[in-house]
Amino acid sequence: MDDTSVRELSETPGQVQSVSRAFNVLDVLADAETPLPLTEVAARAGLAVPTAHRLLRTLLDLGAARQLKNRDYSLGPKLIGLGERATPPLAESARGALVALEEIAQETANLAILEGDLVAYVAQVPSRHRMRMFTEVGRRVLPHASGVGKAMLATLPERRVRAILDRTGLPAYTGTTLTSANALIADLQATRSRGFAIDDGEQEVGVRCIAVAVPGAVPPAALSISGPSARMTDAIVERAVVELTRAAQELAGE
Repeated sequence: MDDTSVRELSETPGQVQSVSRAFNVLDVLADAETPLPLTEVAARAGLAVPTAHRLLRTLLDLGAARQLKNRDYSLGPKLIGLGERATPPLAESARGALVALEEIAQETANLAILEGDLVAYVAQVPSRHRMRMFTEVGRRVLPHASGVGKAMLATLPERRVRAILDRTGLPAYTGTTLTSANALIADLQATRSRGFAIDDGEQEVGVRCIAVAVPGAVPPAALSISGPSARMTDAIVERAVVELTRAAQELAGE
């Protein structure tokens, strides 16, 4: 997804600007595939270089960032412990269900929650196949183009859904992404009718995702199975829906 779109959502009234900017910097480092030089961190975070440098120095002192010998920056070890302690209890409860879902479908099984206006992946069991979905735990995406996002939006009142879409927009990631609010609302109605959501290459070309919301979860949560479209056949989808629904009901009971 467009990393900038996620960071722009954090600039909302009432926030402490320095804290918001520090988290923007952490988001930039988290999204980068390799360590970044200061100028690149500043550019991606939309900050002046001196501002980015001050924030990075503070994050370095706190252990939330680290600097390599070549002066590039990456995330720091302090975040590892914080991430473990921040894992929602639901993610721990879902571990067994995710393992079982991967065993059945042999595709990546995910648990996601609605974090503000964004979908956050909080637990995952990767597919055993070499070619698989690579949405890592901790990633945040906009909800309109993901199976888990649509499954969760389908549990919300239409007025709240439209308010979220007003804030996030509906950017197109592929040729099949739904970019109209009315089209998405219609898709959510279909999701409620059949009991599961479908992302057919809407987030990533060639990836198909089937998702089911966890009934009554607060914040909203959803389970999904994702994999290459060629392997996610209708037969696999039919079986996956049954198992996802069963797993979601068990999690709701817990």
